[in-house]
Amino acid sequence: MATSMRGLTQFIADIRACRVKELEEKRINKEMANIRRQFKDPQLSSYQRKKYVAKLIFVYILGYKVDVGHFEAANLVTSNKYTEKQIGYLAMTLMLHEHSELLLMVVNSIKKDLEENNEYNNCLALHAIANVGSNEMAESLGPSVHRLLISPTSPEFVKKKAALTLLRLYRKYPEVLPVGEWAQRIVSIMDDDNLGVVISVTSLVMAMAQDHLDAFSICYQKAVDRLHKLVVDKEFSATYAYYRIPIPWLQVKLLRLLQYYPPPMDPTVLDVLQKVLTAILNNSIEVASNVQQNNAQNAILFEAIGLAIHLDSTSPIVSNATELLARFISSKETNVRYLGLDTMAHLAARADSLYSIKQHQATIINSLRDKDVSVRRRALDLLYSMCDTDNAEIIVGELLRYLKVADYGLREEMVLKIAISTEKFATSYKWYIDTILQLISSAGDHVGEEVWYRVVQITTNTDDIQEYACRAIFEHLRQPQCHESLVKIGGYILGEYGHLVANESGLSPIEQFQALHSKSPFCSAPTRALLLTTYIKWVNVFPEIKVHLVNVLERYRYVLDAELQQRACEYYAIATRDSDDLLQQICEEMPPFPPRVSTLLSRLNKKHGDTEDSRVWVIGGKEANEDRTKNKSRKGTGDASAAANENGSSEVQPDLMGLADLNLSGPSTPTVIQAPRPVLNSSPSIDKWYEKLCMSNDGILYEDNAIQMGVKSEYHGHLGRIALYVGNKMTVPLTSFTASVTGHNPDALSITFAKIPSNVIAPRTQAQHVIHVEGKKPFDSSPILMISYLAGSLTTINLQLPLLVTKFFEGVTLSQTDFFERWKLIGGAPREAQVVLPISLDEANGVDLVKNRKVLTGHGFSLLQDVDPNPINLVGAGVLHTSMGGKVGCLLRVEPNKVAKLCRVTVRSTSEEVAAQVLQALQKPLSKNSAL
Repeated sequence: MATSMRGLTQFIADIRACRVKELEEKRINKEMANIRRQFKDPQLSSYQRKKYVAKLIFVYILGYKVDVGHFEAANLVTSNKYTEKQIGYLAMTLMLHEHSELLLMVVNSIKKDLEENNEYNNCLALHAIANVGSNEMAESLGPSVHRLLISPTSPEFVKKKAALTLLRLYRKYPEVLPVGEWAQRIVSIMDDDNLGVVISVTSLVMAMAQDHLDAFSICYQKAVDRLHKLVVDKEFSATYAYYRIPIPWLQVKLLRLLQYYPPPMDPTVLDVLQKVLTAILNNSIEVASNVQQNNAQNAILFEAIGLAIHLDSTSPIVSNATELLARFISSKETNVRYLGLDTMAHLAARADSLYSIKQHQATIINSLRDKDVSVRRRALDLLYSMCDTDNAEIIVGELLRYLKVADYGLREEMVLKIAISTEKFATSYKWYIDTILQLISSAGDHVGEEVWYRVVQITTNTDDIQEYACRAIFEHLRQPQCHESLVKIGGYILGEYGHLVANESGLSPIEQFQALHSKSPFCSAPTRALLLTTYIKWVNVFPEIKVHLVNVLERYRYVLDAELQQRACEYYAIATRDSDDLLQQICEEMPPFPPRVSTLLSRLNKKHGDTEDSRVWVIGGKEANEDRTKNKSRKGTGDASAAANENGSSEVQPDLMGLADLNLSGPSTPTVIQAPRPVLNSSPSIDKWYEKLCMSNDGILYEDNAIQMGVKSEYHGHLGRIALYVGNKMTVPLTSFTASVTGHNPDALSITFAKIPSNVIAPRTQAQHVIHVEGKKPFDSSPILMISYLAGSLTTINLQLPLLVTKFFEGVTLSQTDFFERWKLIGGAPREAQVVLPISLDEANGVDLVKNRKVLTGHGFSLLQDVDPNPINLVGAGVLHTSMGGKVGCLLRVEPNKVAKLCRVTVRSTSEEVAAQVLQALQKPLSKNSAL
């Protein structure tokens, strides 16, 4: 740019030659005047326009205000020359903001550059969108960016930029992009051969999956497969080896992505994950001498430990990791100590037992005095998470001692955590009162209103500590300096329960009054208003000091504050009445507060705001994380309050009377939102193949011009094995191949792949995938086999897997007497299911007995001979095998009527569920609507 535009080069040289600010400003003003004059020339060439806009960019970078040249920059964006377009985009992204109206002028030009078959123009447009993309630009250009990302003709570097541009737009305007529609296609790029593309797309998937877990669920399998290839199989290019560690940034992102999802039920996936985690831990045993290698290794290790804790906090891997963490929190390196404490806090938030962590309690407490404030903060989080009834007094005592010398930025959070831990794990109410009063005395202004509210609530609701609370607060009031929150507690507690200790030495009514009233001049108006209420209550219970109290009320009748004046006038009128009936009625003891959840937790949650990658756990013990999981599940039921409490976004106002929890709208029934079942591929051929496979163990499941799928299966009792054959009929490979089974109840039917399916099927070859099934209980619908692959574009195939409850049937032989005896014993409804359905006749215009027999035997029933005297009626018997429900007997009768072209099917079973499910399985193949 400098060699082609000599005027710009000379201008920069002149600016650099200026020795003082005044000369620089003079030269810039002269040039700006020249630029304004040149822009008015209608004959200005595109080269000159480019040169002058470049000068404006330089002036803007120097920090001077530029108020001209925006239209010229927009014109340069529309140019066909790359150098002019580059300067135009640079000026636009630097000098305009996302809400500028001038951006609307170039939206069409940006869209044109995105759709051009020119990767350099594509990149310029992507940079502009990522830097100054507005809501309107995201809405109109988002699909074009997505198209660049998924296009098989886009170069790798364009795909990387497109993924990061979409990430930027999603973080700014998540509601504009149709994420659900794009999910599968975006996830499929995680199988790309270029690891640079994979890491960019993984960053995008991480952001989107946090808000759309179900839509991106298939990414779990792809992340596990990619980790196995990198860590165990060592399948990566040497280009992506960072100090002999395979692309650590991608490993860290994949390990974090897996933590967003609950632990998988598939033992095959779990087994692969265990191998990956074990390999990572084994690779980290030897400490690398190189600092960069050690940092990369530790980054992967800590994320792997976090995933192991997420999967199973009691696993041997976590036990081994705990020993490593103990070494890390004592490390000399600040970063290692920080990560060690943070990961150990994660373990404390998930573990059933804190024994292994408590062994290092002294080291953790010493970390509170670390020279680095971030390490001190992590130590505080860990102590808060590992606190329980056994060590609460020790940890809270240490925190109180450290509070006096702690950083001011840390004190408010420390106060909340001390208050929560004290309330949650108090071994006695007396210890709770002493600790909270000491906390308020030490922390002062860092203590929120919620803390003293809770002290009042607990004291009011617990009769056993009311006398002790009076003595404890009185001792604090006698000190020369007393925080205003202590005065509030003293005013409430002594006003309500001061009479309980009035006969003790040193706690007489006049001494209580003097101790409390001496602090009044230093308090705010709301606190003095509370003290006036205390005084009127004392008028009722301490008549011996009534004169002193009435004098105080008399003086407050003439203060300037309206609230204090009104309250004092009303109390004075009540106190000076001849009769005490009204006084006694008004000053009755406060009733217990209704049980309610502490607002301290919600206030603490608001201090832990989410970043772009949200935490998969919250600071606190296992109970806090279980509550978070429940709240997240309640988000799907329309429970707004649960969602607000979970993320701390709602403002919880402290309410001493508990009126905030009062629900006047009556009970509401939440509506459970269930994920919709995938849309099935359907055609006459698919229906015919499915019905045939329901009655046989091998055959074609699906076929089109690109792919053919067949099934071979075998069943023994409650166990089965399905071999799924997928053949590639094309001359190009099928990439990003994914196979999964959904739509079934895992408590009733277990379905697992023997190994994770390979993501590539070579041309003209066939791949076999073995699926293990186990019938645990009766189930009512076939699971759904979801296949997706890339062959130019993403193809998704959703099919019903031919797996009905009758696959676990075994035929039994019964005599006529035994059959009818059991038939009558089972009886009618609800263990009987019956339907009358239309049938079609065979070519001889008779009942199609061959078809009926084939249907019944294919569904696992034995046909019983000589049971029904009518030869066209069929009688069958079978036993369902399940691992959890045992064996379930089932009998059926098929009674066709040739004249009416109807058939009555009756099924009786010892389980009413099985009877209905068998009837549902037989209904279509026996009817005239059968695809056979």
